[in-house]
Amino acid sequence: MNKKTCPEKPPQSGKSGKQVRKILGPVANLEEHVRPDWWRYIFNSLYLKTDGDVIDDKDITCQEIELFSEILKLSQEEKVLDLCCGQGRHALELARREFKHIEGLDRSHYLIQRAKSSAKKNGLNVKFREGDARKLPYLPDTFDVVMILGNSFGYFETVHDDLRVLKEVRRVLKPWGKMLIDVTDGEYLRENFQTRSWEWIDKNHFVCRERSLSLDGQSLISREVITHTTKGVIADQFYAERLYTKESLMELLKTSGLAEGILHQGISPDSKRKQDLGMMQQRLIVTAIARKEWTPVKRKPREAVKKITVILGDPNRPDPLKPSAIFDDDDLYTIDQLKSALREMTGYHFTYLSDHDTLIQDLMKLKGTLDYIFNLSDEGYNNEATKELHIPAALEMLSIPYSGSGPQCLAYCYDKSLVRGIAEEMGIPVPEAFFIKPEDQTFELFFDFPVIVKPNLGDSSFGITERSVANSIEELVNAITEIREKFGYDKPILVEEFLSGKDLSVGIIGNPPESYTTLPIIEEDYSELPEGLPKICGYEAKWLPDSPYWKAIKSVPAQLTEETEKDILEWCSKLFERLECRDYCRFDWRLNAAGKPKLLEVNPNPGWCWDGHLAKMAKFAGMSYAEMLGLILQATEQRLAFLKKIEFEKGPMAEPKI
Repeated sequence: MNKKTCPEKPPQSGKSGKQVRKILGPVANLEEHVRPDWWRYIFNSLYLKTDGDVIDDKDITCQEIELFSEILKLSQEEKVLDLCCGQGRHALELARREFKHIEGLDRSHYLIQRAKSSAKKNGLNVKFREGDARKLPYLPDTFDVVMILGNSFGYFETVHDDLRVLKEVRRVLKPWGKMLIDVTDGEYLRENFQTRSWEWIDKNHFVCRERSLSLDGQSLISREVITHTTKGVIADQFYAERLYTKESLMELLKTSGLAEGILHQGISPDSKRKQDLGMMQQRLIVTAIARKEWTPVKRKPREAVKKITVILGDPNRPDPLKPSAIFDDDDLYTIDQLKSALREMTGYHFTYLSDHDTLIQDLMKLKGTLDYIFNLSDEGYNNEATKELHIPAALEMLSIPYSGSGPQCLAYCYDKSLVRGIAEEMGIPVPEAFFIKPEDQTFELFFDFPVIVKPNLGDSSFGITERSVANSIEELVNAITEIREKFGYDKPILVEEFLSGKDLSVGIIGNPPESYTTLPIIEEDYSELPEGLPKICGYEAKWLPDSPYWKAIKSVPAQLTEETEKDILEWCSKLFERLECRDYCRFDWRLNAAGKPKLLEVNPNPGWCWDGHLAKMAKFAGMSYAEMLGLILQATEQRLAFLKKIEFEKGPMAEPKI
């Protein structure tokens, strides 16, 4: 049986931050427990176990590729997309057969990472990426063949979403390109599904399944209870898959604009377990052709390229966050590295604005002459951090499109306590903490030492030093006094429990939930830090070359359990959407002593410099600095194009949609 994975409902978090896995007893109606977006969460290592008799069997994969290659008359020179590719079994098999242009796309971060790892380990040239099948990150007329295999179709809540997938397939296919879909035979399964079954999936795990038809009879609802012989029940998950008949599938293909749908022989895998095959038991194979014209290309003069203006901090004005309060040689070198990387990009012409005294007037002159603004002024308007949101606000008032997050998001995320509250409301764990107002002279500590003291408003680790970690009341008072007096900070202060586990950062480029890239999670390596110093990446590590922190801390790929990584990435995606981040963002986490992650900060429009955390993550993903910047620009352009399309479809007289 195959779902291209259905996770159980995400674990809920109690007030202590501990996760509680929800396990249900008997339920009267399976359909009531299915999340509309179940497919976003459960394609993980358990999926590879429960469905491993089919989707992890090399012989079955080889047989399927032989059959599909024969049906499509595949050539090794054709460009092929394996859509909803899972762990990449079909794409990798094609690469083994010396097909030269194979790509795979899937929504599951876990499965895509498995696919990339397999390709690297076996020296196979396959491009894998994360993405949503309803909005493919490819240009029109890109592929000769698109395949949707292994019953990876019909997961979305509505038929309209399935239609969007097929329309996207048609868009990215070349004229007369071919599509093959391998999907469960809905007519057969509707009459022959097993209402209850159970099977051993290896020596330690067995799975019990319940199934029923949805109320409208159009989907099969399934429940899986997965049990470990010593750990007990480890998953209780529900999912729903639409049942397409031969006729309804052909009609959907026709509606999408894919012509000449052809039904081929059915397929049923020879599973070595020979137990419950579920949705994989009997499948339909249908092909269609993209009969269309080539997508018109607007020919531009050779010199006509995208005109982008980059807004930077003002090097001629003071910057209170920097140690010397001015732009020094390191800052100027960083700007030169940026300009050098942008020079590598073809199809762009970049200009730069950094004089904040004339910034508004300069923008008014540029209005209508450029494609958009690349907003890299993370110092803020006039180099005032509290005014970082002013620049996007001004751009919106001038109706000039721009990269990165808007003023509301920047306002949210500048306030650490506010982000904590939003995260807690969403069930996302945060450290214990309390808030100290500027006028407060006393406070009540309701959790144990050690604690860390930090300004509630701010970024760039301003005010966070080795003395910010306190192990006693006296040290805590001193840390608060230092922030107020030495740093001249007269705003609220946040006191958090100090977490002793791994110090993590997560980078996202793109715009969840539809099209985005999650960069490799990194952790700070404190192994070379002198004993006695608290393990933090604070102001000294970022700004003071003479500090022992400066060279001692290194960023390395994080080593995390599968469950921890899955939770962190899921929470980051949710926070990105909830806080209205755009185009790129960085999330800082820390594990407690028990290894449980807790959110520290959300950083929209994070540091873009060549040696910053985002660039380090990109490097671990195999990207150059220029490629990372290009990915941010691509995310911006996709978002702006989508907004432009929506405005066009609404029309000038359209009623606003609430």
